[in-house]
Amino acid sequence: MLLSASLCVEYGKHGGSVLWLHYMQRVPFVCGNWKMHKTVSESIALVNALSSRLTDTSVEIGVAPAHTSLYAVKKALADDRIRLVAQNVHEAPRGAFTGEVSMEMLLDVGCDYVLVGHSERRHIFGESDELVAQKVRTVLAGGLRVILALGETLDERKQGSTLMTVRRQLTSGLEGLSEDELAKVVLAYEPVWAIGTGLSASPDQAQEVHRALRTQISDGWGSEASTKLRIQYGGSIKPANAQALFSQLDIDGGLVGGASLLAEDFADICEAALT
Repeated sequence: MLLSASLCVEYGKHGGSVLWLHYMQRVPFVCGNWKMHKTVSESIALVNALSSRLTDTSVEIGVAPAHTSLYAVKKALADDRIRLVAQNVHEAPRGAFTGEVSMEMLLDVGCDYVLVGHSERRHIFGESDELVAQKVRTVLAGGLRVILALGETLDERKQGSTLMTVRRQLTSGLEGLSEDELAKVVLAYEPVWAIGTGLSASPDQAQEVHRALRTQISDGWGSEASTKLRIQYGGSIKPANAQALFSQLDIDGGLVGGASLLAEDFADICEAALT
């Protein structure tokens, strides 16, 4: 990765060869969250198109199909270059929970990650910070990795409480985790006001929050853990703005919604993480 002018400024602010070394060691991770889109056949077609386009292994890539397509997409993946991500999991191992999916089921279909705490789960389905934290522990105990999403609403940003909100969500979501467990977590900062709206946080706005989250991780788990932790940005990422966002020192890829449904757009975004 080339050292851009903006990264030189950030490097000068935060300084230190150890920090820069760990930054260079963080492999960017771009994950497409397909939400409630794509049939099985459409999902297979999309992942096949992505597989033929995305050949560089210096960026980690994930796709999160609907639960009905997980098994078929896993079979369609010729190798492990593209990670399989589940959009949700129930916190209990099994039981009378109609419509839910367990860790055992996700392991059985070959998932690598589980997305937890997405704003649509929090705000549409009423998942509390406490429930999100339970799901984080369920995923880690089950042997998979977590993408933990967090972010503020438009009202919270207008009130100046963005950092208070994301810090609260982070504290709850990661409470009690060991450094080894933390190493299996990817954070995804997704301002709620930017998801599916066409609006996006500016690179400076996103960097401010990412830096605050990394500082909080340093306070809780130490500087080495914080500089290794990957933090994605999510919220109306498009080919046009991806490179500007990904060039920020503390942004390590993206959690992509609508643009991940189009193979060319998603591939362009993934390739922007290389530059």
